[in-house]
Amino acid sequence: MSDERTTPGGPERAPGPGTGPADGGPTPEPIRFFGTCWLHHDRGYALRRVAVAVGSLLATLAGAVVLRFAFQGLAIGEVGPLVTVLVIAGFAVCSALAFRRTWDGFVRRPDPSSASAADRSVQSLLLIGFLGSLLAYFCRSLVEAPGEKLHRAEYAAARSRHERRRTARTGNPAAKRPKNGPSAKSPKGKRK
Repeated sequence: MSDERTTPGGPERAPGPGTGPADGGPTPEPIRFFGTCWLHHDRGYALRRVAVAVGSLLATLAGAVVLRFAFQGLAIGEVGPLVTVLVIAGFAVCSALAFRRTWDGFVRRPDPSSASAADRSVQSLLLIGFLGSLLAYFCRSLVEAPGEKLHRAEYAAARSRHERRRTARTGNPAAKRPKNGPSAKSPKGKRK
């Protein structure tokens, strides 16, 4: 069996060489494109945020150009204004849903009990609304690394749990004697 447990704040490992913090506490969970530099804002964190913001904005613009070609194809096909309006409304609604779902993913973890069925049912909608996901990524990277607030809160909770467990284990429990009880005797052999 492994000595590693996965917690929302990252895996907790037994102390050893290369396993994380010196006290054997939880390690921070890496974020895509940032690794663990989000924890102390080091190793080019600001440059990475700029690169992620610019990259997601460029990807959004490229996606908009591709959609523009699709709409031109509808115009060439002379499908009529009703179909064009329905397609535009469909992309707008799917983009709004994808934006909201991606943004919520940066703030809180999805409920594991409802995640599997819900993810499968809206997966195609999120694929159609890829522009919304890219825009959410761009907007969040202007403020912080996408998901940094969630990861930081989970890491802080894992660290506090680790510290509580660590302080509860200090001392030698075998050296403690019961204060009151049938076996507690006074120094001269008399019971209290």
